[in-house]
Amino acid sequence: MTTAAGVERRVFAFHPASDRPAKRLTANQRRSFDERGIVDRIRVFDATEIADIRSRIDRLLQVFKQAGKDSYSIDGYQTSCATIYDIVREPRLLDFVEDLLGPDFVCWGTHCFCKMPGDGKTVSWHQDAPFWPLSPTRTVTVWLAIDDVDAENGAMQVIPGSHRHGAIPISASKPEENNVLWLTTEGYESYGSAEHVQLTAGEVSIHSDLLLHGSERNHSPRRRCGMAIRYATVDVRTTSDWRPKSIHCRGTDPAGYWPDHPRPEADAPAGLPAPSGELSSVRSPATSQRSE
Repeated sequence: MTTAAGVERRVFAFHPASDRPAKRLTANQRRSFDERGIVDRIRVFDATEIADIRSRIDRLLQVFKQAGKDSYSIDGYQTSCATIYDIVREPRLLDFVEDLLGPDFVCWGTHCFCKMPGDGKTVSWHQDAPFWPLSPTRTVTVWLAIDDVDAENGAMQVIPGSHRHGAIPISASKPEENNVLWLTTEGYESYGSAEHVQLTAGEVSIHSDLLLHGSERNHSPRRRCGMAIRYATVDVRTTSDWRPKSIHCRGTDPAGYWPDHPRPEADAPAGLPAPSGELSSVRSPATSQRSE
């Protein structure tokens, strides 16, 4: 057992991909997740669908901007914004997640990381799990590219294989890092070579909560917007109450530990006015029902 980020003692251990028959992922993709801690370049939304999602996120960003908030402020709004809820519950996306986590899982969080052109902020090297008061470490992050993402505009970088080292020591970020977060992994270079995760809008990557990752400044004149969606198996428990915004995605939760919040009727972030414009579901009526 190890400790991290001042939470109670927890076990930091990687859990391999589900061995159940796959719905979407190939055997090689599952092997990549097990060996590298990530699978990427997965197409979920086509060009028309992601353009619609982008326009909705743009309207939300405008609401947050008018409220004096920055482009990283869309954090945890999956139970108050229909657009985000519908992305979380997209059946095609859930098939890929099920191939890694198995049949019973929830979404407990989302965060839109939107680096504007010339944005000087970084996301310093880190693992997700030490930030979160959750155990066991059975959360995966789906990173949805809302814009095209490449090295020039600040694509996420990962160190493949670093997910097999448990919790790696972290320390407070230095001011010169200009970190969106507040903690940085120490000596990340010793765990391997970094690779950029370059995605076309509508594609996703899925990574382990123990994988080292981060991103550089956006040096380009293009925006880099992506949404991180956190899915966890229903046996995960929290040392703090991180359940107020959970959504059941697949299967059952026999212990009834994670609340299942209903779909909001519109994009209505708490404490902020709803954005103007069309607010119907991202998904088509044919795919809007809960699937098993």
